[in-house]
Amino acid sequence: MPRIIVCLDVDKGRVVKGTNFKQLRDMGDPIELALAYEAQGADELVFLDISASNERRPTALKLVTDIAKNLSIPFTVGGGLKKLDDVKAFLDAGADKVALNTTAILKPEIINQTAVAYGSQCVVVAIDVDKQGDDLGVYINGGRDRVENQFFSWTKEVAERGAGEILLTAMHKDGTGSGFDTQLTNQVSEQVPVQVIASGGAKNEQHFYDAFKNGADACLAAGMFHSGEYTVGQVKQYLSNKGLKVR
Repeated sequence: MPRIIVCLDVDKGRVVKGTNFKQLRDMGDPIELALAYEAQGADELVFLDISASNERRPTALKLVTDIAKNLSIPFTVGGGLKKLDDVKAFLDAGADKVALNTTAILKPEIINQTAVAYGSQCVVVAIDVDKQGDDLGVYINGGRDRVENQFFSWTKEVAERGAGEILLTAMHKDGTGSGFDTQLTNQVSEQVPVQVIASGGAKNEQHFYDAFKNGADACLAAGMFHSGEYTVGQVKQYLSNKGLKVR
């Protein structure tokens, strides 16, 4: 069934939100928000330490531990994971899955290693893509640095290496409120045999419906929930009314 995932972008221990990965604003305490979203009916939570890879420091393990021990829904952690020992540390701290982005690009064998050690179901590869015209650029380090990887070749490769899910974030949609990039989501979901999570651009319930009708297995949002304009429950009710089965 379609999954609604709430993302907590964390910077220096606080949840933040920006536009196109810039102009970050404080949104609150991650533990309080995590519990609030579970109460609203979120199917999963994603915790991304957005400055960890860029600043070359590990994600805050204590914060992950504090969130995980209070949650009963699946919880994915990403940011600053560089080797298999880091993955083990976060899974031991209570994370159900790990999201790999910068390290997956720089050392793609970590996808294989994590899948073999812990199973594909806990490997999420996050791909940040910026679309300008027909150009699809893949970015790392929190959207700061473009890499040479060709977008569709990379999505195919991460699936072949053992990723269970692809978290597809359209940077050109991020924070704009113009809806998910449904065309790109559809292209990726038809290309790879793994779950695809649409991310970037959601502002209302219709955007979720459009993404699910275009092949998304899950939709991730942050700003529209952080702002209080919508609850997860409202989105699920809308989807149910439109004929989609939700949890």
